[in-house]
Amino acid sequence: MTIRPLVILPDARLRLASEPVGPVTDEIRTLAADMLETMYDAPGVGLAAIQIGVPRRVVTIDTSKDENDRHPQVFLNPEIVWASEEKRIYDEGCLSIPEFYGEVERPDRVRVRFRDLQGEEREIEADGLLATCIQHEIDHLDGVLFIDHLSKLKRDRVVKKFAKAAKRGDV
Repeated sequence: MTIRPLVILPDARLRLASEPVGPVTDEIRTLAADMLETMYDAPGVGLAAIQIGVPRRVVTIDTSKDENDRHPQVFLNPEIVWASEEKRIYDEGCLSIPEFYGEVERPDRVRVRFRDLQGEEREIEADGLLATCIQHEIDHLDGVLFIDHLSKLKRDRVVKKFAKAAKRGDV
């Protein structure tokens, strides 16, 4: 397993739509293992492959609080097939937009269809933090960032700040 460098805003790759995963190969398993290692090192609770520069529809998530009791999950080609009408607001952050947080309203519960690392199609229903995390990471697969759910003023301010930092070489 390798810790890979994170792609940071304003890198244009974050706006790419990721390609579906075909057969589950050793390359995909290695990618998922590297993503988990990178996510834990950051530390974060979720990571989309595009955040390490790989435009594939792969997501890793672990919302457990205790590093001695981890529950890593890997989602290949995840898609939301149902979302509750009830909404919930979370103060979201992103490993690709370090040290910035914003309140985002999303459906409180979702049902997600995906394939696992054995290639089996699965479906889960998630609520709370897991539901928010899944939605956040699936957004990444479509080139959408959590700041896109904020007001235009807040989003523009964040993008400008990160663009300046990139010009200075701080990113």
